[in-house]
Amino acid sequence: MLLHMRLHRFAVLLAAASVAFVAYPTFAQDAPPKGFASIEILWPGGAPGAVGTADGDVPKLYCYPAAGTGPHAAVVVLPGGGYTHVVMEKEGAVEARWLNDHGVSAYVLQYRLSPAYHYPAPMQDGERAVRFVRSHAKEWGLRPDAIGVWGFSAGGHLAGYLATKNDAGDPAATDAVERVSSHPDFAIFSYARLSLDPAIPGTFGMKTLIGDNPSQELLDTVSPILHVTKDTSPSFLYGNSHDETVSSLNATLFYNALQVAHVPAELHVFEAGPHGTGMAQNLPKLPELAIWPTLLQHWMELHGWIVQSSS
Repeated sequence: MLLHMRLHRFAVLLAAASVAFVAYPTFAQDAPPKGFASIEILWPGGAPGAVGTADGDVPKLYCYPAAGTGPHAAVVVLPGGGYTHVVMEKEGAVEARWLNDHGVSAYVLQYRLSPAYHYPAPMQDGERAVRFVRSHAKEWGLRPDAIGVWGFSAGGHLAGYLATKNDAGDPAATDAVERVSSHPDFAIFSYARLSLDPAIPGTFGMKTLIGDNPSQELLDTVSPILHVTKDTSPSFLYGNSHDETVSSLNATLFYNALQVAHVPAELHVFEAGPHGTGMAQNLPKLPELAIWPTLLQHWMELHGWIVQSSS
C-alpha cells in the first residue's frame, strides 16, 4: 500500500512537471552583452502576456550611456537571431560601444522569443523600448527627437515594424512611458527581413514569429514594406548580395518604397559577404565590407545624430 501511494505521488509530480514544461518552455538565450552600465526592466510589474517570471519573460534594456552631459542622440539596438535567440554581443554590444565612441547613447534590447512568445510580444517589447528611452530623455541627457533603432536580421524586421508604425502614445495613460511616441526618429537596417513576399528568395523562417499557417492579414500586418508612408523613419540600409538567409532584395525593395514615399534614405549593398557580418571588421577575406560603419557614421552626421568632430 505504501509503495502504491509513493508511486502515485511520483506520477502526480511527474505530470505536474510535464505541464510546467509545456507552459514555460526553455529559452535559447545568449549571454548578456558585455560592458553595459545598467539594466532597465521595461515593465517592472510584468510584461503584457508574460507566461512566467524567468529571464526570457522579462524584456529589458542593457544601457550604454554616452560620455558627457549631452543631450545625446540615442539608439535602441535590436539584435538578430530569428526570433528564437538574440545575438547580444556581435549584434548588440559591439554596436553600442561603437555608438558610444561617436557620442551616441545606446540601449540593447532583450525582447521575448519563440517558442514561448510569438506576435505581438516582440513588437510590444520594441515599442515599449523606444517609449521607455524617450520618456527618460531629460533624466538621461538625451534628445527626445533623436531616438533611433538599429536592427539586425530578425531584429531588423522588428526595426522595420517600428519604423513603419506611427503610434504617438496615449496622453491620458496612467503610465508615463505610454504617453510618448514609439515611433523612431531614424532607423538603421543590417541584413534585415523587410518583406514577407514569398517571391523573394532566402528567409530565416517567419513561422517563429507568426506560426506555421498565418492568415494573409497577419502576413500583411508584419510585412514592413507594405506600410511605408511619408511618415516612415529616415533609413540607412546595409546588405550583401551573397546573403542566402535574408536576400538583399529586402533592402533594395524597401529602399525603392522609401523613395516613392519621399522618405530620406541611403542604401549600401555589397557584392560579397554572407549573412550575419555584423560591423564587418577584422574579416580578412572580406576587407571591402569594413567601410560600411564609416558610411553609416557619415549618414548620421548628415542628419545631426552624430556630431561631426572639429578636428
